[in-house]
Amino acid sequence: MTATLSGLRAARRRDKQLSFNPGRPAWKEPASPIYNAIKAVVIGGISLSIVIPLLLVVSTSLADDEQLIAAGGFVLWPTHPTFAAYQAIFSGEFMFRALGVSAFITAVGTFMALFITITMAYATSRPVLFGRPVLLLVLFTLLFAPGLIPMFLMVKQLGLLNTIWSLILPGTFAAFNFVVMRSFFMNIPSELIEAARIDGASDFMILRKVVLPLSKAVIAVVGLFYAVGFWNAFFNAMLYINDQTLYPVQLVLRNYVVQGGSMAEAIGVTSTPPPQSMQMAIVVVALLPILIVYPFLQKHFTKGVITGAIKG
Repeated sequence: MTATLSGLRAARRRDKQLSFNPGRPAWKEPASPIYNAIKAVVIGGISLSIVIPLLLVVSTSLADDEQLIAAGGFVLWPTHPTFAAYQAIFSGEFMFRALGVSAFITAVGTFMALFITITMAYATSRPVLFGRPVLLLVLFTLLFAPGLIPMFLMVKQLGLLNTIWSLILPGTFAAFNFVVMRSFFMNIPSELIEAARIDGASDFMILRKVVLPLSKAVIAVVGLFYAVGFWNAFFNAMLYINDQTLYPVQLVLRNYVVQGGSMAEAIGVTSTPPPQSMQMAIVVVALLPILIVYPFLQKHFTKGVITGAIKG
């Protein structure tokens, strides 16, 4: 009898040790079925809140006039799909030119922004930089300082109004992206940098040969932030651009939603598809490049954001 009780006590102790391991973090403990069910419901709800509006946009862009009138403006699934709206917006050269402008400012702006952010983040992550506290104070102030009016006055005084550079230069530095990049660089082992410096490498050689190969994840994330920002930007174009030949695609979409038929004539639409189909077709055209590029950078997204924002 005593041996049986001792065996039961030993089994209970083993069960407790298996069910809870003090040396293992709480988030690595096996989740309960209730928690998994709640998580599935929450994630499913968030996914539906994203997928359903996207499906409405695509379906409405493919719907004909009769179905739109019967549905009251939005269609969940087109019964007779038609590409009339897409043919209409691409019937003239205006939309092609707008896409070219958006592609140019996104490519050039992202490259310039990454170059500026990487070099500044690396320089300020090194403790040997002279005047680093003052420089960091100025850069961190940009997170909170309002800059709309000063930026407009600067663009005007530099003679950049109605030029393509007014859509690029104001967005080539973002303080948040700088903080993420600098935090990542500060966690690169200093022994690697010192070893390269002992071997005679310059600062630019260290940055190119040592730091950048270790920073692909955060560079991909910050590059995605900049690219999405440049591609989606319409407010700068609305402020600085009056020449319609320099309109990016987002400003074309905004003006078409606001102005309607008059903007349809301006972009060279010769046919008359439903206005809702035209609007949703422009939305799809504006969304498509980001939807194509994002999956290739998704594997770096979580790693880059968490490592760059939390460590250090």
